[in-house]
Amino acid sequence: MQGMLGRWCSLSVLIFLIGSFAFSTLLPAQSETDLSSPSDLIEQSDAPELTEGERRRREEALERELAGAFKKWIEQDVSYIITDEERDVFKNLQNDEEREQFIEQFWLRRNPDPESMDNDYREEHYRRIAYANQHFPSGIPGWKADRGRIYIMWGPPDEIDAHPSGGHYNRPMEEGGGSTSTYPFETWRYRYIEGVGQNIELEFVDPTLTGEYRLTMDPSEKDALLHIPGAGLSLMEQMGLSSKVDRFRRTDGTHMPKRFTDSSPGGHTMGKGNQFDRLMLLANINRAPAIKFKDLEEVVITNIRYNSLPFRARMDFVKVTEDTVLVGVTVSLENKDLTFQNNGGVEQAVVNIFGRVSTLTRRVVQTFEDTMSLDIPESLLEQTLGKPSVYWKSLPLRPGLYRLSLALKDVKSGNVGTLQLRMEVPRFEEDQLSTSSLILADLIQKVPSKSIGMGQFVIGSTKVRPTVTDLFRRDQKLGIYLQVYNLKPDASGHKPAATIEYSLFKGNESVLQFEEDAASLPEASPYQVIVEKMLPLDSLEPGRYTIRVKITDKITKKSIAPSAEFTVQ
Repeated sequence: MQGMLGRWCSLSVLIFLIGSFAFSTLLPAQSETDLSSPSDLIEQSDAPELTEGERRRREEALERELAGAFKKWIEQDVSYIITDEERDVFKNLQNDEEREQFIEQFWLRRNPDPESMDNDYREEHYRRIAYANQHFPSGIPGWKADRGRIYIMWGPPDEIDAHPSGGHYNRPMEEGGGSTSTYPFETWRYRYIEGVGQNIELEFVDPTLTGEYRLTMDPSEKDALLHIPGAGLSLMEQMGLSSKVDRFRRTDGTHMPKRFTDSSPGGHTMGKGNQFDRLMLLANINRAPAIKFKDLEEVVITNIRYNSLPFRARMDFVKVTEDTVLVGVTVSLENKDLTFQNNGGVEQAVVNIFGRVSTLTRRVVQTFEDTMSLDIPESLLEQTLGKPSVYWKSLPLRPGLYRLSLALKDVKSGNVGTLQLRMEVPRFEEDQLSTSSLILADLIQKVPSKSIGMGQFVIGSTKVRPTVTDLFRRDQKLGIYLQVYNLKPDASGHKPAATIEYSLFKGNESVLQFEEDAASLPEASPYQVIVEKMLPLDSLEPGRYTIRVKITDKITKKSIAPSAEFTVQ
């Protein structure tokens, strides 16, 4: 990186000044120094003026370079949160290293705590994208739909009034009164959005009955009888005081019935806050704490390797976008290796956890830290010592090769354990049949709506606790979690045309086999199918087994069959 700075000194200074400008708009000013706008800075550079032909050739070369991962990053990952100035600067960068540097600075400028390497803003942003893809798909991926876009930008609403089947509807007086029939629609209510206002109501309507709800500022768009003469009349129209034809003479962009008052149709519509207002709101509500465990950070930095506190770790990969992957890091340690202290009849143990993700050139990408506390009644301590304790951390990363460094410290005894792992984050190609990691878990269960996407072991709307040792008892159930991407749709266009075959082997012997239609799974769409199974193990003999999940696309005839091994004790 230093060589790069040496070769491109003037350009690096330019990028720094631009980054400082964008960051100063997001946080309170640190000094009285006035900086020029990004466009002014570009114009003030000493580069010679380009001819029209050279400029055109550079633009064509840039378009070719951006055709891959960087184009997907700017058009998919951050398309709703990147500013016009940042987009212009990004398009003027000359090579991949400068773009990598820009992306790093892009997230740093939005970090609610610039002193911390743990960027809550970025993690929350990708959690919202994953939620939108799971809950709002129709003929397009969920992140492209209006509901997905609003969710990604503003987060979950405080209230949702959903009418998924439409049907009979009594208009409130502010919409003209009377009754009609509606298309499916939803009303989202936000009590407050900083920079936008209070009691914001957003209405989404599905007039095509395809599952694609469109954000509308016209309350009459949900009226399925709007264009049918004499049907769905308002109160004034029923009394002969106005005509339904009057609705189509309005100049306010709506087709609302005339009301008893002269004011325009009531109800809140989408606020007009600019992008910086939205970024300010998201930055304020996602402020991250500073690094708490400096001693463990030093263990990682100096590469001290000793394991007086042994533990194990595994990694699982789940697609968020084509260019972003949710990496689930699961850490397991045996309770018998921890030091417990009695406090009023409760045995307590505390473990500090520090992790760092870096590139192979040792550039730090992310760090995280956390505390795992165990409080066990004194009478249950003996039987608890034979069980493991598990910790989980989700990390949004771009595809590529990384190094994961972990350090755990038993606070009571001072014992420390370290581990370094090679982490190859896969790339999920667009329109190519693929799957997430096949996760074997001892617990799979739905979480309350308020906990979706948040908390330990939560992927989307499901809590999935992976087993690091792959050991199961016969009185347990084997949890199977798998996401399948890019299946082709059936004739309806909304469901995947695929079969899922489950096979269990002991050695070369087939023990269990069954099949199901992918379309029968909850919330299944061609873009994403989620497999969640809990298989009883009480009928299996102790030994080593292999579970295989084979997905076959009926349209393309292509198959993919991830597998995993586990042991029944």
